[in-house]
Amino acid sequence: MRLLERMRKEWFMIGIVLAIAGAKLEPSVGVNGGPLKPEITVSYIAVATIFFNSGLSLKTEELTSALVHIKLHLFIQIFTLAFFPATIWLFLQLLSITPINEWLLKGLQTVGCMPPPVSSAVILTKAVGGNEGIVITPLLLLLFLGSSSSVPFTSIFSQLFMTVVVPLIIGQIVRRYIKDWLERKKPPFGAISSSVLLMIIYTTFCDTFSNPNIDLDKFSLILVLFIIFSIQLSFMLLTFIFSTRNNSGFTPADTVAIIFCSTHKSLTLGIPMLKIVFAGHDHLSLISVPLLIYHPVQILLGSVLVPTIKSWMVSRQKGVKLTRPTV
Repeated sequence: MRLLERMRKEWFMIGIVLAIAGAKLEPSVGVNGGPLKPEITVSYIAVATIFFNSGLSLKTEELTSALVHIKLHLFIQIFTLAFFPATIWLFLQLLSITPINEWLLKGLQTVGCMPPPVSSAVILTKAVGGNEGIVITPLLLLLFLGSSSSVPFTSIFSQLFMTVVVPLIIGQIVRRYIKDWLERKKPPFGAISSSVLLMIIYTTFCDTFSNPNIDLDKFSLILVLFIIFSIQLSFMLLTFIFSTRNNSGFTPADTVAIIFCSTHKSLTLGIPMLKIVFAGHDHLSLISVPLLIYHPVQILLGSVLVPTIKSWMVSRQKGVKLTRPTV
């Protein structure tokens, strides 16, 4: 299963590149008003499909049992949806005097506002990445980038409710009636969401490449890539330090969950949400670029660091068992 999941992620990253390349070659297909009619098929049908699919795949019983870890839950929420975006905002005040493309910098801020992945392999990620992100993320986007959004506040939340919350709830209701069938057949939920997400990415970049006034310099892109690597490594180290203090009260397993859940950001929720909050914005694709970079970087760093973190966790757990008094 792990091998299949890794292959799916690798193919998805290749799919992102192909989707952007396809948009560059033939942008007229996916622009608003084009043959794909993304103003309907993407803005409503595609986004709703992703979250209906999430509702079907989300195991409520696991979510409920994970919520008993209140302290862990609060730490990840506060770090992800308060400390992370605020720190990025302060950092961007310094970067604003550099020649880096301003829309990529705004995209970095949107990364900071995103919740953790709903579909993470860690059950606790499901407990911290769902409902709060749907409400708080658009509020954070409007707080830090309010002047960039061309859509009224009430319209954003009504569309979020209809295309995110309602399909998610319907998916959960349907799952209750076909749970045994889902457990037996194990439909490819990940592949379905990834395919729909690639369509959203394709249409987003079709709008960009059809607009001759938008230009992205390679210097800005390289700097943003370096910044994203630095941010992830710094925040992973920071969460490790916070969660391993003597008075933190977290177990080694908690620390591992904190490192990944607090620093990972959801592309599945992020891209559709940006599509809603910045609907009709000329620079939507440039704003989306940092999140599209952040996703493969977090997978790459995770793959590289997992063996080291796992060996640390095992050694710490053995140390705890050895120090326990025998009765």
